[in-house]
Amino acid sequence: MECYPQPDMADEEVVQQMEAQETHPVATGISTVHEETPLQKYWKAVRDNPSDFTGWTYLLQYVEQEGKLEEVREAYDAFFGCYPYCYGYWKKYADQEKKRKNLDKAEEVYERGLQAIPLSADLWLNYISFIKSKYADATDLEQRVRRIFEKAITAAGTDFRSDKLWDAFISWEKEANNWQRVLTLYDRLIAIPTQLYSHHFDNLKNFVSEVKPKEILSLDEFLKLRQEVVAELGQTTTNEDLGEDGAPGMEDDAPPGLDDAPPGMEDETFKSESSHTKESKSDKDKNCVHLENPDFHFVFVKHDDPETKLLRDKIISAREAIYRITEEEVSKRWNFEEGIRRPYFHVKPLERSQLKNWKEYLDFELEHGTHQRIVVLFERCIIACALYEEFWLKYAKYLENHSVEAARKMFKRACCIHLPKKPSIHLTWAAFEERHGNYESALEILRNIEKRVPGLVMVPLRRIGLERRHGNHHQVHELYQAYLDTATSPEEHSFLSLKFSRHLLKVNNDREKAKEVLLNALKKDPNNSKLHLQLLDLEYQTSPLVEDGILGILNNVLSTEMTIEEKLKFSQRKLEFLEDFGSSIEKLVEAYDDHQKLLKDVANEKKRKASESLGEDPNAEKKARQDSHNGHSKEGAGDTTTAAMTDHSSYYANSWAGYHPGYNYGAWSYSNPYYPQT
Repeated sequence: MECYPQPDMADEEVVQQMEAQETHPVATGISTVHEETPLQKYWKAVRDNPSDFTGWTYLLQYVEQEGKLEEVREAYDAFFGCYPYCYGYWKKYADQEKKRKNLDKAEEVYERGLQAIPLSADLWLNYISFIKSKYADATDLEQRVRRIFEKAITAAGTDFRSDKLWDAFISWEKEANNWQRVLTLYDRLIAIPTQLYSHHFDNLKNFVSEVKPKEILSLDEFLKLRQEVVAELGQTTTNEDLGEDGAPGMEDDAPPGLDDAPPGMEDETFKSESSHTKESKSDKDKNCVHLENPDFHFVFVKHDDPETKLLRDKIISAREAIYRITEEEVSKRWNFEEGIRRPYFHVKPLERSQLKNWKEYLDFELEHGTHQRIVVLFERCIIACALYEEFWLKYAKYLENHSVEAARKMFKRACCIHLPKKPSIHLTWAAFEERHGNYESALEILRNIEKRVPGLVMVPLRRIGLERRHGNHHQVHELYQAYLDTATSPEEHSFLSLKFSRHLLKVNNDREKAKEVLLNALKKDPNNSKLHLQLLDLEYQTSPLVEDGILGILNNVLSTEMTIEEKLKFSQRKLEFLEDFGSSIEKLVEAYDDHQKLLKDVANEKKRKASESLGEDPNAEKKARQDSHNGHSKEGAGDTTTAAMTDHSSYYANSWAGYHPGYNYGAWSYSNPYYPQT
């Protein structure tokens, strides 16, 4: 499952051309090499370091200036293999194709860009503008544009900052006088928490007040709502509403035969006056419309009758509750959105405050949001934080609980494009594939990251563990041996040797081979205490115990150049072994005496280090003792031998109390314990 960006045919051709440009020896025997062209230099920079974003921008600028289409395509295609979230460059690429009248190719570029970054409202709007221009004469232009708008708001319409996309869609439907579609869009929009939620609701109210209810509602909705309105008005009608005496013919209506207003003005009332009347007070009213015929001059005064006003109020009030819910949801997210200072992709690191804000925002949405909103927020986050694997890992954990295939696609995006050299997410991806039964995929993922980032010990261990869990023990041995042969340092060799030895002992029950591995490792790293401990543990697990074998290991350790503190630990183990399993009291006494010497050496070393840290003379105490001894000798030189014997007797009593005749055997271990106190 090779997923990493591979050089396409165009790349291979460039490499071949670069190689072909090297001149070969000529007849004179002198070889010359042409100097690299600027294009070759720019390509070399980004091939040597694909993460050099500035190098890519130089390459793109150069090919645009040169104007060779194939070079432009090759450079942009390679660039988007590393940085697909740069929506501005997708537009630049499409513009290069449009400039050369390659409209089909430009459309393809837009579609590729929107597939890579579907949350980009700017890219959607540029694409729609392009489609309007390209298919301006098509009979199905309206359906085509509407279809793209629907794709856009499906992909990006729930983004908190998608307002411009919704406004463009609504404005386009208004231009076509598709009033019912406009209201439907407003209904969808006011239920989504966006940055300009209040602005949208105000626009909705203005729209309802300007267009007749019958035109913005479906026929069924209009009749049902009007029935409710008529019922309410019927309950509140009084005689005052019918004129002074309520008599027929007294209503302020239009003349018979003029009940129906001209098309588009059904909600206006009529007033007439003589055609020779030149000016009236109502003529100056902005809400008047003038129609003239040879006999009359009609002035239609626009105002809502009670029924229309109530219809409009009901249309708004029915949506007020949804707006209030949206307002509450926006208020919960407002502070998080205010903390997002860079919602777009950039190679520059983000500030800690922004990273913290994204983490907290995601945690909030995971707890309170719907699945759709959670996914959209994750997608927004990984655009801004594409180079931070912690967010990809968090996203993968969430997706796996909802869709294995969606999680797999996300891993592929992260590992093959944005984080090709980040080991943690590759190891997580391999574990994901293994959990879902894809052994071959897991193995290939590990091989790929091992090629890209050699020298990581964790990757070989994961490969070995994968083979072991699938019962491929022969492959495990081959891998261990291969990694031991290619180890770049004694520490790495020792680490792998410890792992291999344990595997041989615990899985294959091959004690001799396990011992051989450790002994070979000790040849390269003789002072490694962990190797000696592992070898000692191997001997301890032999039944029956071989005393000489264990003592041989311990004595070998004590003869190495380990630190005195490390030697003290092994000396303690030697005493414990001889106490528990030793066959000779002489060996135990000798080991105890050696251990006491090590204890004194350790104590002296600690004193020396403490004195050095305080800036004191490390020999001051020794000089003081020497001066005291010299003064005592001058006063009574004849007692020197006696004093020395007394001191020796005291040391003998303290050191050998447990074994000297007349002392209790077990008492020494309490008065002179050989266990180091930690």
